[in-house]
Amino acid sequence: MNAPLISQTWTDHVTGRRGFLVVDRLVRGVSSGGLRMREGCTLDEVAGLARGMTMKEALHYNAEGRYIPLGGAKGGIDCDPQDPEAYGILVRYLRAMRPHIENFWTTGEDLGLTQDIVDKAAAEAGLLSSIQAVYPLLDDEVAARQRLADAFAVEVDGIGLDELVGGCGVAESVLAALDRAGVAHEGTRVSVQGLGTMGGATARFLSRAGLRIVAVADVKGTVANPKGLDVEALLGARDAYGAVDRGVLRPGDLELPGDAWLSAEAEVLVPAAVSYAVDASNEGRITARWIVEAANMPVLADAEALLARRGVTVLPDVVVNSGTNAWWWWTLFGDIGADADEAFAYTRRSMRALIDQMLARAEADGSTPRAAAHAIVADRLPVIAERFGWYR
Repeated sequence: MNAPLISQTWTDHVTGRRGFLVVDRLVRGVSSGGLRMREGCTLDEVAGLARGMTMKEALHYNAEGRYIPLGGAKGGIDCDPQDPEAYGILVRYLRAMRPHIENFWTTGEDLGLTQDIVDKAAAEAGLLSSIQAVYPLLDDEVAARQRLADAFAVEVDGIGLDELVGGCGVAESVLAALDRAGVAHEGTRVSVQGLGTMGGATARFLSRAGLRIVAVADVKGTVANPKGLDVEALLGARDAYGAVDRGVLRPGDLELPGDAWLSAEAEVLVPAAVSYAVDASNEGRITARWIVEAANMPVLADAEALLARRGVTVLPDVVVNSGTNAWWWWTLFGDIGADADEAFAYTRRSMRALIDQMLARAEADGSTPRAAAHAIVADRLPVIAERFGWYR
């Protein structure tokens, strides 16, 4: 694996907090990858996420599409997003990174940050937009920016389309895996870690597809019910950080420890919160048949090897949660319009095709789905480089 193109550590002169930027690769001179904020964020973590973004972009390469994948990058800030100093640190980080964002790094919301907060801080930092580096690649910048703004204004059942589309992609990944295995949707049990943007939307789409959400975890602990939770009630009782007001729980809903989601009796586990949630010390508690990585890097490599020996299939983050990033670009470049039904349909088709291709490759190679995804990326990166050139 090659070293990243850029690896940078920033120190806030006010608080001493550190931030990071890693640009793994440029395509047409531009890279794409969100900005996360969490206590304990490290340069190594951001580097891994940037490499993952290169893979996500390559996986969505379609020679016939208007959206042409970018390179991969990622930003990170070592700070609790609920810290009173967090917003000021974010503004100063973006101000320091302004030359990169103006020229070659497009970014947006990730763990711990919402797009509204990123947009507000970016404006305060003197930026036109957090994705302005891609504007020179657009055929009609004014129309493209308006289309994306219109898409961000779309709501479905009171939730923004931008918050829902990633969960739609995760849910479709689950459904594609079940279909390939001949397992009925109705009644299949699911446990979800995290009820924020990604986890909440995933739970909603899976519940509406007939699956039974039997456990969800947030910062307060795990809520469980083997007969199924009222997903809509839980979603309606979330705060800005995805924590559920326990006052909406029904008789029969159980309050359990925070890690109880891991050992829930379910066919599918969806880690949709933090990285490194499943390791060699806790993987033995898992009885599920599938782990579907809605979060970035939630299953450590040693745990994944142990799970594979037990017949547990891990669907990797680089495929599963790639829908949000792709939706931004599908919309901005004009493959789809600012319409929820069109966005969901396009996302479902694209994600199902990727999952099917990955699982077929894994079966043919006798490998894991992650290894198969990496193999597909290895095939596509030279094709992208041949068309657009190498920027290393």
